[in-house]
Amino acid sequence: MLADAVEAVVVAEEAGFDDVWIAEHHFMSYGVCPSAVTLAAVAVGRTSRIGVGTAVSVLSTQHPVALAEQAAMLHHLSGGRFTLGVGRGGPWVDLEVFGTGLARFEYGFAESLDLLCAALERSAIAAAGEFFAFREVAMVPSARMTPVVACTSPGTVRLAAERGLPMLLGMHVGDAEKAATLRAYDEAHQAAQGAGPVGHLAAGVGYVADSTAIAVREMKRALPLWMEPGLAGYVPVDGRPGASRDVRKYVDFLCEVHPVGSADRCVETILRTAEVTGLGHLILMVEGAGEQARTLENIRRLGAEVLPRVR
Repeated sequence: MLADAVEAVVVAEEAGFDDVWIAEHHFMSYGVCPSAVTLAAVAVGRTSRIGVGTAVSVLSTQHPVALAEQAAMLHHLSGGRFTLGVGRGGPWVDLEVFGTGLARFEYGFAESLDLLCAALERSAIAAAGEFFAFREVAMVPSARMTPVVACTSPGTVRLAAERGLPMLLGMHVGDAEKAATLRAYDEAHQAAQGAGPVGHLAAGVGYVADSTAIAVREMKRALPLWMEPGLAGYVPVDGRPGASRDVRKYVDFLCEVHPVGSADRCVETILRTAEVTGLGHLILMVEGAGEQARTLENIRRLGAEVLPRVR
């Protein structure tokens, strides 16, 4: 699976895409990449042009300064092609295993995010907060980088807006909800520091076939086979009920709102999203078929039949 992912990155560069994004998951079959920055480093080494980002590195389970050090290394080694995306994560067993605890998830994200930003902006940092306290240290290497923040709640949207950080919006929401989130961000951003351009991103499923009927049929057959058992891997660290979702209804939603279909339908969907939301950067989950040969074919067809028409 990991070798297949690296091969997909190489094919995406050959197909003309601007960037690829790597997710982080722990202790579950939904993803087999526990370190997005590690796989990003391999991807950087195997490519020469394409941007590589994390979507996302989970900030609640690691030290912000250590993550900033890794990001700075990748920034320099890639010639500036690396983008660090971070998220709060969830109340999962990861917090127990890595020892950061539930409080870091419940209350500590703002402090973690601020420390990360400081470590990516300055040549030396110190901390005197609730979760982090240490004397001044030099950031070696240092890098001037702006992280992207995954936003799935009003509180995180507000945090990102107050700091002027770009958002990554998830594929679980449609265009209208994305547009509403962007409006909420703009209001909070203007109130905090005035208006300014911020390059937000959104995620979606991308799958092209000879017809929309074929594409939808293939996605509805393949996605539940790995998504249903995978999503069950989100195990809460405390006694709260685990997340529940009707996977087949979710797949229906994904096929309806994202570029899944013929090349024409994919183009229409992407342009509609851009028009409704104002977003100019879409990242696509292209491995839905669950088969490497079909994934690579999908990447190549998206690059040849869809990408030139939406640039």
